[in-house]
Amino acid sequence: MIDLHGFGHQLWLGALITIELAFASLAVGLVLGLIGASAKLSSVPVFKWLADAYTTIIRGIPELLTVLIIYFGATTVLMAIASQFGYDEYIEIGPFAAGVTALGLTFGAYATEVFRGALQAIPKGQKEAAVALGMSRWRIFYRITLPQVWRLALPGLGNLFLVLLKDTALVSVVGLDDIMRKANIAVSSTKEPFLFYSAAAFLYLGLTIVSMAMVHLLEKRANRGIKTT
Repeated sequence: MIDLHGFGHQLWLGALITIELAFASLAVGLVLGLIGASAKLSSVPVFKWLADAYTTIIRGIPELLTVLIIYFGATTVLMAIASQFGYDEYIEIGPFAAGVTALGLTFGAYATEVFRGALQAIPKGQKEAAVALGMSRWRIFYRITLPQVWRLALPGLGNLFLVLLKDTALVSVVGLDDIMRKANIAVSSTKEPFLFYSAAAFLYLGLTIVSMAMVHLLEKRANRGIKTT
């Protein structure tokens, strides 16, 4: 039995924070990705420009820098806005909120391209047929477009989620008590870096394996009734 000097429970707590951060960022990123893809395919030039600017800027900045900008910059922006309304109290964005915002923005920028490709892969004749049948735009999106987009985009989104899961370690630099921060605290107390960084590696590996299994099951479910080669 490996002796973790009483820090085993703390590492598990860090793993729970990592999972919460990953799924919260995923939810934000999926919404941003769908909005971004719809904007890129829009006939309105300003929407296209905004979507292109979003994906270009976010994909061009390292994730760590994005986390730092959100964590330290959001406080400045919020206080500047609040001061305009006469509110002078100090406003601070927490590490978890900053991590969700930064990682969600990053995931959304890459997911935008995944969703855009999936939307373009759907034959236009299906939408035309649905319009001819008198279906509303919302019903067309919900019953015809979304299920196919989900199936086509799932492999790419699964890969992006695996990257997101590992990128959660970056948020430890702003004080989030995730796996990496818990491991760093344990190393500082015990002076055994190999032991605790190896334990952190096994936790991330375990989460990755579970995530891969979940994505595989989702792909099988999404492809039911679809002939694959």
